Formats: sequence, structure tokens, C-alpha cells
Amino acid sequence: MNRKKKEEKLTLPVLITRSLVVFPNVSPYSIDVARDFSIKAVDSSKKNFDSLILVLSQKKPTVDKPTKNDVYDVASLCHITDFIDQKKFYRIKIECTRRVKVIDIQFNNGMYIANVSPIDDVLGNKKEEVVLIRDILKEIQNSIELKNNISPQLISTLSKPIDAALFANFLADKLHMSVDKRQDLLSTVNVNEKLLKIFKIIKEEKEIEVIDKKIQDSVRNSIDKNQKDYILREKIKQIRKELGDDDDSDILEKLEKNPYPEHIKKKIKEEYKKLEIANQSSLEGGVIKQYINTVMDLPWFQQTNDNDDLINAKRILDENHFGLKQVKERIIEYLAVKKMTKSLKAPILCFFGPPGVGKTSLAKSIAKALGRKFAKISLGGVSDEAEIRGHRKTYVGAMPGRIIDAINRCGFNNPVILLDEIDKISSFNGIKGDPTNALLEVLDPEQNKFFRDNYIEESFDLSNVLFIATANNVDKIYKPLLDRMETIELNSYIEQEKINIAKNFLIKKQLEINGLKDNNITISDDAIKLIINNYTLESGVRELERQINKIIRKLMVDYLNNNKLIDKKKISKVIKLNEIKNYLGVEKYFIDKNKDSNGKVGIVMGLAYTSYGGATLPIEVNYFPGKGKLILTGSLGNVMKESAMIALNYVKSNTKKYNIDSNLFKDNDIHIHFPEGAIPKDGPSAGIAITLAIISRFSNIPVRSDVAMTGEINLCGSALPIGGLREKTSAALRYGIANVMVPYENQRAIDELPKEIKSGLNIIFMNSIDDTVKFALKK
Repeated sequence: MNRKKKEEKLTLPVLITRSLVVFPNVSPYSIDVARDFSIKAVDSSKKNFDSLILVLSQKKPTVDKPTKNDVYDVASLCHITDFIDQKKFYRIKIECTRRVKVIDIQFNNGMYIANVSPIDDVLGNKKEEVVLIRDILKEIQNSIELKNNISPQLISTLSKPIDAALFANFLADKLHMSVDKRQDLLSTVNVNEKLLKIFKIIKEEKEIEVIDKKIQDSVRNSIDKNQKDYILREKIKQIRKELGDDDDSDILEKLEKNPYPEHIKKKIKEEYKKLEIANQSSLEGGVIKQYINTVMDLPWFQQTNDNDDLINAKRILDENHFGLKQVKERIIEYLAVKKMTKSLKAPILCFFGPPGVGKTSLAKSIAKALGRKFAKISLGGVSDEAEIRGHRKTYVGAMPGRIIDAINRCGFNNPVILLDEIDKISSFNGIKGDPTNALLEVLDPEQNKFFRDNYIEESFDLSNVLFIATANNVDKIYKPLLDRMETIELNSYIEQEKINIAKNFLIKKQLEINGLKDNNITISDDAIKLIINNYTLESGVRELERQINKIIRKLMVDYLNNNKLIDKKKISKVIKLNEIKNYLGVEKYFIDKNKDSNGKVGIVMGLAYTSYGGATLPIEVNYFPGKGKLILTGSLGNVMKESAMIALNYVKSNTKKYNIDSNLFKDNDIHIHFPEGAIPKDGPSAGIAITLAIISRFSNIPVRSDVAMTGEINLCGSALPIGGLREKTSAALRYGIANVMVPYENQRAIDELPKEIKSGLNIIFMNSIDDTVKFALKK
């Protein structure tokens, strides 16, 4: 007999669950709703659909943003009976009234909406139904696990006459099974067919239960044998003690002979008692023994004596680094204060700047100047809090975190520890914790005296450690971390600085690396300059060092092939400008310093400051018939897109001022392009240049090619100050641009520029876009 009702179609919001299948007329379900589209579905249900909602399970729980192909086609029509807003998620209770067939599902307004039609149960043969219910109850009575899951009172209730469909739904909800099987039961229309599937599932569970019992009996027998082995091993242990052959007797002796902190002595004695009781060949005994050795090997009292000789420290810093006057002064100040006070909490220094400017090598030089051990911790990509704090020692394979491990490797409790690339550490609040928050305790001078590693479980004093962090972009450092550090900027090098570094440091270093330490090999200034401009084009000197290394390697091969090293004579060679191409091949970069003096319409040279230093930023503007649409290309960030919109709106509102036909903006689409589209670009400092390019294009007046500019613009046309002036002006000098326009408020930063930049560039200050128009447009 079929139960049929007039079919009606419904349109309702959808709550998609990961592993929950809801059955009709069963006890209420409690659900935590956290995903955005599900939260919006709940809000819509309460506001627009009288708290009615569809609950639909997805096929794979790991999919975060499911599509209609990732969900099943049978859902449950539910009513939200209880609702609690937990700020980050909703906690709701629902009651299911019936099943529905999903006809169509769409993603609209940030949530899923589905069209559905009801599905009714189909009853089968009554006698077959009675037999199936009886057999199922019999199997439940004979299964210990199922009896634990389904209370005797419920079994008694189910034994009485009951609706077969309700009986099937109840059991389907209580049984342990996969999402696929649950969904299959929900989709089964014929009640007797559903009961038969449930009967087969119960039979499978019972067979698994029998196998599990056999395994438990086997384990119990094994435990009895282990207990017997343990007693015998303990007897052997006592005999070895009587003979004076105790492998662990030196632990307590070492503990008493050395000045370990009292809390560590207490902890080790407690663990040693556990070790005496434990079976040393067991996993527990091994874990305890490893823990004791790790804790005792830590430098709780070992400390190096700082070299407070300021002259020696300055000599070491100057030997290894060119320039960096402010950085060196800060280190000398630290040593001076420490020498006067005899005690000083180590500051947390953060060197930030482009790659290759010497951040890591400077940290090594500081360690050398102080006479301390040095350790480096690479933080790039670290996403697990346990990497910093360590694992609980109860976990298999547990170990201390990177901080304690670095100190252990140094062997002293006051090393210099470099936290490399702290701006690239992953901040993730999930099951693995947040490593940035773990670093807060490490880098806080008020807290790190009592740093607790999860593995060590006892506080370790980090206040004597000199932490130095490095970063390319200080803006990407987690703000609470940045607040605990003293930031010191290492600027990109200008051409003359790179030449001095190559002559005084890099060439000597590479000669030693390649076994030519005592040989007289030099590279002329013109040749180094060619390498810098045509083979590297970087802010630091890392690639320059690689190219020098390449030259020396090829030079060494040439001499060996000509048998000139057989008699061990010293090599004497000056590598000149015309020889560079023979060693390094075709030039990688070409800087055109003979630019078209006439300039071009709609093309302006901007200046950019990236995490890799200064760079030029060409900006191109064109227009063509359309409807006034703004098109932006060149891999732009949101801030730069907003700058382009501000620039365009400013020009639109001042068309008369610049003799521009306002109809051009209505009848044409405007395209603004930033070449090198694969490189991401963002920041507000291109605003002035974008505005000038638009004015140039729509007034058909070319822009001088010997001018570059930088500055943020507001809706009034004022030029706002920018950062990274040294890097931007360095880029202009490198590209042979004669004139650089900067905001008037950046005037105070000019004094800090190297004299090579100030003498090589004509720096023009501007208050507004009008100053730029007067100077840069050729009229």
C-alpha cells in the first residue's frame, strides 16, 4: 500500500553538513554552524522562512566550499527549534519532519537555495515487515555494543507495536555507519527494503564484535606475559645494583655535582623514581630516559663571557660590513650600557630590508663581536605552534621546540639566536595552534625569563639570549610581535656602495672559498659596475656575489687547463670591463639611459618601493570608444586600484582646469596599464604619476622622459608623503633619470640620502599635481 499526498514544491535555504545525516521524526539534533554560507542560510531561514531549513549532507567532509556536485540529492526538511549566537558560530537545534528530493540547488546571495519536492514512505508486505522488525530486535539483544548504544527502555519500547518507518529511522540514526550508508538509508523509499538493509548492517557489526573480542583476548594474554617479564627484569635490576653495575646511577651523581636550578633537580629526581619503577625496555621507560637526558643536557648554568671591548667590537663589525653606520652604532650602544651596568636584559632587535643587504651576516658578526655562540632558526612557512613550544613528552616522537633546540645546540644559555624571516611565519588559528602567539612569550623581555617549553615542562630563562629577527617587509610582521621588537632598517645599496662591498669583501671571500686565497685577483671598478647594472639589478649584493663566484670559477678552470697552476705559482690577474662578457655571457638586463628626449603622451615613469628594494614603475594610459568604463591591468592590489580611481575622479572634476573635453570621459573607456603584469603591485604612492598620465593622454601633451615621480594623491590633488625614498631615488639614479619629483613633506628625509644620490639627481619638491603638470608636461 502506498501513502501518497499531493506533491508540492518548496524553495528553502540549505544548511550543508559535513558528516551528519538527519532522519525524520527522531529526537532533535544539535548542530554547530560555522561556515559563512551556512550561517547566512540560518539567518535567512529565521528571517524569511519561519525557521524552516533544508539539511543536506556533502559527500566528502574535507571539502570547504562544496558545489552542487559535492552534495547528495535527498535532503531533510527541518525546523529550527533553538538558536544560540556564539559570535564565531551558531549553535542550533533542529527537528526533521520529512524527507525531500532536491530538484535544483543554486548559490545566491552568499548561500545555497534549493527547490525540493517531498518524498513519502512506501509500505511493503505487512507480514514481511513484522518478521524483519522481530529479527532486528533479536540481533540487538544479542549484541553487547548495540545494547550499550540503545538503552533497555528504548528496546522495550521498540518491542511494542510501532510504526515501521519510524522504527527504521530511529535505528538508522543510532547505528554506527558511514555517511554513504546513512544517506542510502535516508534515500530508500520502501520501508521493508530499508529494514532489510538495517538488518544486514547489524549482522556485520556483530561479526566485527566477535573479531574484536578475539583480539582483546589475545592482547590480555600478551599483557600477562609482559607483567611476568617485568617482574623478572626488576629482579635482574636489583641484582645489578648489588653488583654495582647500574647504568643510571650516574644521573643522580651528575645532578648533585653540577649547579642545576633547584626546580630542575626536583623534576629530575621525580622522573628518576618513575624510571626505576618502569620497564626500561618498554616505550614508557625509553620516553622517561630520553626526557631526563634532554633536560640534563640543557645549558641551565653554562654561560659564555661577553667581550665588552668596544674597540674590538667595532673592528669586527667594520671588517665584515661596509656602511650600516646606524646599525653598528646601536650594537656599540648595547655593549656600552651592558659594560656600565654589568647586567642588561638582551634587547629584541629586528633587521628589516630587501634580500641580500646583509641582515643574516650582520647577526653573525654581532655574535662574533660579543664572543657568543650563534644559532639560526628559519621561520618561513612555520604553521605549527609545537615548532616553537615543543610537543608534550607523552606524544610519540615528541621533542623540544626550535628555541630550546637552538640553545641546546649552542651549549650555552646566552647565545645570539637569529629568527630568520619572521615576516613569513604563518599565523593560523587551527588545530595546530598559532606559532606567532607562541613567539610572543619568547620575545617579551618581561615574560621570557620563565619560558616554558611543552616538552621540558619547566621554565627556562631566555632573558640572557640576544634575539635578532630578520624580515623583508616589516608591515607583514604580526603586530603584537612587532611591538616587542626594536626595528632597524637596512636600506638597499646604491651603486658605489656595491662596488666598495665587492672590492673589500666579496672578492676576498670568493677567492678563499675557491682555494685562491693567496692569489692576487682583482676586478676593475668599471667591470664591477657592469656586473651590477647588466647582470644583477638587485637591492642587495647576493646575486653580485654569485656572479663574482662564477668569474673566479671560470678563471680557475682557464688556468688549470693551461697548466699554469702545476708549478704552484701565484695567479696575478686584473679582470677588465671588456672581459666580463667572456665570463658571464650575454647581459641579462639593459638600462637605456639615452631615452627619447621628446617624451610620449600618456606614459609616466613612477617609482616603487618593494620588499626587494626600489624599482621604476612605468604607467601607461589610453582611451577608446566606450561608455566611460575604467580598465586596470598589471596585477594590482586594492590600494593601487583605489589610487587609480582617485586619480581619474580628480581629473574628471577638473577638466576645465587642464583644457580637457569632459565628453571624452563619457564616450570612451579608459585603460590604465602597469607593465610587467606578472609582478604584483600595490601601494598608494603611484597616485601622482597616474594622475599625470591621465592628464597627458586626454590633453594630448607628452610627458618629459627624463622625469620620474612618486607621491600619493588625494581628491583635492595634493601630493601626500611617501616612504622608501632612498630606494626609489636609487632606482631613478640606476636608470639614468635626471629629475625626480617627490612630495614637499618628504623634504626632511633628503638629508639622510647618500651624497651620490643627492649629487646625481635633481630632486624637485611638489605640493600638488599642478606642480607636476608645470614641470613634467612638454607644452
